[in-house]
Amino acid sequence: MELTPRQIVAELDKYIVGQEEAKRAVAVALRNRYRRARLPEDLREEVMPKNILMIGPTGVGKTEIARRLARLVNAPFVKVEATKFTEVGYVGRDVDSMVRDLVETSIRMVRSERLNEVEARAARLAEERIIELLAPFPQQETGGRNPLEMLLGTVRPDPEIDDRHKQRLRRVEFERETLRTKLERGELENEYLEIEVEDRPTSTLELFSGQGVEEMGINLNDVLGHIFPKKKKRRKVTVAEARKILTQQEAQKLVDNEEVVTEGIRRAEESGIIFLDEIDKIAGREAGAGPDVSRGGVQRDILPIIEGSTVVTKYGPVRTDHMLFIAAGAFHMSRPSDLIPELQGRFPIRVELKNLTEEDFLQILTEPQNALIKQYTALLATEGIKLEFSKYSLVEIAKIAYTVNDQTENIGARRLHTVLERLLEEISFAAPDIEDKHVVIDEQYVREKLSEIVRREDLSRYIL
Repeated sequence: MELTPRQIVAELDKYIVGQEEAKRAVAVALRNRYRRARLPEDLREEVMPKNILMIGPTGVGKTEIARRLARLVNAPFVKVEATKFTEVGYVGRDVDSMVRDLVETSIRMVRSERLNEVEARAARLAEERIIELLAPFPQQETGGRNPLEMLLGTVRPDPEIDDRHKQRLRRVEFERETLRTKLERGELENEYLEIEVEDRPTSTLELFSGQGVEEMGINLNDVLGHIFPKKKKRRKVTVAEARKILTQQEAQKLVDNEEVVTEGIRRAEESGIIFLDEIDKIAGREAGAGPDVSRGGVQRDILPIIEGSTVVTKYGPVRTDHMLFIAAGAFHMSRPSDLIPELQGRFPIRVELKNLTEEDFLQILTEPQNALIKQYTALLATEGIKLEFSKYSLVEIAKIAYTVNDQTENIGARRLHTVLERLLEEISFAAPDIEDKHVVIDEQYVREKLSEIVRREDLSRYIL
């Protein structure tokens, strides 16, 4: 079932506080993919995705919105930082690598799905292999027969040998049925047996593989696979461990690798999402000296990928025409207009994310499904500690986080991690030895632990 924009926003609300404008923008972009898929094929090719530029300070939810969006629709997703790329001609990562990363992610997702689909069948086959290893069938005896007769194919059956062989087969069949019953009951889990597994030393193929080889569109595993075959070795393992290893081996045999690659490339092209972070750090028309020397060049290299081009990968050519690009940046020292005009034009949807307020901090602490208070409570519960926060303690924590952000660097919601780590440091350290397992954090406790640090700006700058 395809989600409506309203449903997409409702799902994002479970994890991200505020930022309604950004949520609506990504929800519409995602819904447009569904609408495009329903168009006639000739028109479908003409409809390009509307890429999004998110503008806002760090820690307000830019990356989280994109990541949750991809997870929501099970779309291939990669996050890359624009500052990691260098212009062609300089040492470093080229911009094509983000497309290759997306394809790898997509293929891994498809392979994982296919393996899950055949897991039950693979488990049954693995069990049969375990039984075969524990009780192998006997080989037919040849006796003292004339080699010349065997060569000419005129061997007459020996009734006595055949009878003995049939008796052995019946015994092994009975033994196998007994083993099968014991396996189902879990009575053989700690028994040992020898299995054959792949030996994985540093592959010769990996030594030769690299970016240059990918750019030529060569898959060395296909070209040199028969020259450097995979080595195998025997391992002595328990039945429980053997079941896992053999199930994986059987599942790999049941999955069509070519179909996985084809579907992975299709998903990357049709529904892949690339999140391009820190794009404001490469904003600047003129290339200067020093570390910013390739800034304008990186923009020019990114442009054709976002416009739509073909990138050569080791799995073959991949088109970027219908990939969704979400760029983000704080733009403290620059403006979106500092990007080259052609790149600006490829991000028609622009949303500004707002700074977090005290109320937002309070919501982030408690409301999302992955709220920080829930995380810390669950972590300490593993030590038997029942951690409880009073209502006013949460208000005080939110107030302190907001104040520190205001006084020092504004790092958004990430400040809450710092504040809570400092607040719970003593409890986390002593948790295994605390006798009273019910710990209540009230307003007074928060002030005792944090107020002095907040008052002294130099301390809060370095500690919080």
